[in-house]
Amino acid sequence: MDTCRIPANASKCSRNTMECFMVLSTQAQKITIGILCGLFGTMCVFENSLVLYLIFSSPGIRKKPSYLFIGSLALADILASIIFVCSFVNFHVFNEAGFSKEVFLLQLGGVNTSFSASLSSLLLTALDRYISISRPSEYKLLMTRKRAWTALGVLWVTCATIACLPLLGWNCCVLDSSCSELFPFVDDNYLSGWLCFTVVLLVCIIYAYAHVLWRARQHVAYMEKHQSQAGKQNTRMRMDMMLAKTLVMVLAVLVLCWSPVLVLMIYSVFTRLSNHLRKVFAFCSTLCLLNSMVNPIIYALRSKELFSSLRRVFSHFRRQLKAAEESPEAESTHKSSVIET
Repeated sequence: MDTCRIPANASKCSRNTMECFMVLSTQAQKITIGILCGLFGTMCVFENSLVLYLIFSSPGIRKKPSYLFIGSLALADILASIIFVCSFVNFHVFNEAGFSKEVFLLQLGGVNTSFSASLSSLLLTALDRYISISRPSEYKLLMTRKRAWTALGVLWVTCATIACLPLLGWNCCVLDSSCSELFPFVDDNYLSGWLCFTVVLLVCIIYAYAHVLWRARQHVAYMEKHQSQAGKQNTRMRMDMMLAKTLVMVLAVLVLCWSPVLVLMIYSVFTRLSNHLRKVFAFCSTLCLLNSMVNPIIYALRSKELFSSLRRVFSHFRRQLKAAEESPEAESTHKSSVIET
């Protein structure tokens, strides 16, 4: 029997209400969530920071609009990991509820902004590749750096505006409306609207990548029928095959990581959730963090240009270490240690 029921209206909005959303009841569950968040969050920050460094340290790479979108994706994933891990662990593991409704909604707005910007950056990346394969001769005219920066500006402003609506007054405490069973103080109608926005983003991403995948497979089939044409065309066929494999990975990871959370959110809009399902939702939420951790591997490190840049960075780092070991100071230190021995 549940000892803490989720309030259905704003008359019960208080700090005590937040305790009803702390669904992890055992120490083992809290430790597991803490380990998952710590591991995924640390790897996510490291990988995406490396991607940002590789992009903006290379003049040739950072001038290309496609890498601006990947940079936006990396930045969004860094913010998502930091804000999500700090707020999620603080709330579910340490059960900290000693802050105001406004502070909680501000944290939730930061999480929503970063995850929405991550998905939106994926959409821009999908549209960029859609244009590059459907209209290759016009790509450089259609996708300029100015348009890319404008699209990124619109993206971030839109995501931040939508995410901050509960803080600005669209919450069940102010409106005296039905509250969500998954998030404190969040209005059910707002959650439904955010879900629609997110589902539309996912559908557009899947459609764009499915079209690119279809065109890539079509080109591969064409090239296989004309094996007499070698050289550059065979190279293009290998690139299309690699693109096809990358897109399959993209769609699989995206669906696997986001579908459990979205399904439970949609289900919560129409019916009451048991404590067990709300615990499942807490664990499934870490899958979104996992998606942010996997994104740089799929989008960035499979890029030939970024991988070459990464190898140059490692080569430079190894040369610096070798030079430091062979420096006169290092030799004198080594000799003195031998004499003392």
